[in-house]
Amino acid sequence: MMSDPHRSSDPSDHEKGPAESSQQAGAVADGPAQAAATDLPPDGGLTAWSVVVGGWCAMFVSVGWNNAAGVFQTIYETNLLQNYSSSSIGWIISLQTFFMFVSAPITGKMFDSYGPRWIIVIGSVMQVLGVMMMSLSTQYWHFILSQSICTGIGGGAIFFAASNSIATWFKDNRALALGIASAGSATGGVVLPILVNHIYDNIGFGWALRVVGFVFLGLLLVTNVILKSRLTHIPKRPHPRDFLEPLQELPFFLLTTACFFFAMAVYQPGTFIALNAQRDGLPTNISNYLLSMLNASSVVGRVVAGWVADRAGRFNTMIVTTYLSALFVLAAWIPAKSTASFIVFAVLVGFTNGAYVALTSSLVAQISDIKKIGTRNGTNWFMYGIGALIGTPISGALIQRDNGGYLCMQIFAGLSMFISGCLFVGSRSAQVGFALKRI
Repeated sequence: MMSDPHRSSDPSDHEKGPAESSQQAGAVADGPAQAAATDLPPDGGLTAWSVVVGGWCAMFVSVGWNNAAGVFQTIYETNLLQNYSSSSIGWIISLQTFFMFVSAPITGKMFDSYGPRWIIVIGSVMQVLGVMMMSLSTQYWHFILSQSICTGIGGGAIFFAASNSIATWFKDNRALALGIASAGSATGGVVLPILVNHIYDNIGFGWALRVVGFVFLGLLLVTNVILKSRLTHIPKRPHPRDFLEPLQELPFFLLTTACFFFAMAVYQPGTFIALNAQRDGLPTNISNYLLSMLNASSVVGRVVAGWVADRAGRFNTMIVTTYLSALFVLAAWIPAKSTASFIVFAVLVGFTNGAYVALTSSLVAQISDIKKIGTRNGTNWFMYGIGALIGTPISGALIQRDNGGYLCMQIFAGLSMFISGCLFVGSRSAQVGFALKRI
């Protein structure tokens, strides 16, 4: 779909939903005009930014927990579940990610109908309970129930309630606000592996998880108090077509497919970088901190990408960072053999992968009616969850096929990211063609 050459290139033009557009078009005299103005997001202020703070805490305990999953792959393979293959252990982590994102359609529809309050409460209980039950787990199926299912569903409820709520308070600064909040997930990815490794080495796995559980409880209390939506939510009966209709729009379909391919690859650096480094001879006191380095760089990537995207265009920024992720995996990870090369790769890919996570929800919001943001985000993240489900087990199987080597897995991850970049280009082209526009 080519755009009118005289149409404004401001991304806000593309994101106005039917309700918002009709309000602005029909505003006459003082009363209607004021009503239309007050319906627009404030794009700042104490309440809006306090929601971002609540979102930061929510991201720390949900996606941050997901970003720290690589530390458990290492612990399980080297100790607790050493009789299981890399691919079998990978299912624990990929199922956690799957349950987190596959619940998005349900959570999204609940958000559109009822707002975030009870979603956050239920998610908080499941997240803390799951972590505490992990501290008592000893068998493979224990970890499936506690980590994969309980923290997966709980983390998903927290994440989607937070990201959808933030989107209702911002428009022009939406990518920046979501980027700041999602920096909480990267911070969690930095802190949690260090915390778990340190306590695990000193007093064992059980107490490492109990400490994490209490940290999560404190942060979630903050989230439950200050996170809220700006919208008035009206209960609506769910129908399967609510989730399928967005896929009939070519830009949305290509965006969702791009997210599916990126999800197959985005977790592989964090999951396998420590094991890869140990295989190449790096000492554990360095390799165990590569994941934290990756996530530390991701903190910067999320905030910087959000700020740039609101000015240079959100689709434009996503395309650049996705192609850079593919380049870093293929050109920096594959030849990495020394301490310096692994650290450089961790910092580079952390920055670009963090940018991807920060921008995804803002892209969905840009091509959606904000009053349907929960449902449309649900469709997109559901497809992301499918990709995340199969990505880590495929990578584990490729490692086994390569007799413990990582080359096939690295090529798979890099090519998946490259295909994702091409699909983001297709989604952008379906909106404005190949014109140099801020979108």
